[in-house]
Amino acid sequence: MNNPAKPAMLDITLQGHEYSVTCAPEERQALLAAVAHVDAKMAEIAALTKSSGERLAVMAALNLAHELLAKSSPATAPETAPAADSSGSATNFDSAEFARRISSIVARLDTAMAEQVNLF
Repeated sequence: MNNPAKPAMLDITLQGHEYSVTCAPEERQALLAAVAHVDAKMAEIAALTKSSGERLAVMAALNLAHELLAKSSPATAPETAPAADSSGSATNFDSAEFARRISSIVARLDTAMAEQVNLF
């Protein structure tokens, strides 16, 4: 019988604030990559707008969602569209799976952030 690995707590940092999130071991690297991407986007927006805190987080989320939707718009891309990997060769990109994984990560981050609110 296949036993999936149990989720573990992972400490992440966004804009100097630490959060503990639950993450399955097999998704750890993907989550860390997402954290790095979000942190970079937040830093970029903070430098341009002088925003911080919740407003910065919302602006970053909207920017990232806009970029994601622009890249995988259903009007211009099929459900599984070819994409280029780092070598420039075509690979299959499953936008539905990508959206599911992002939604899963966002849900975990929302849960962790909700728990952090009680700390303040």
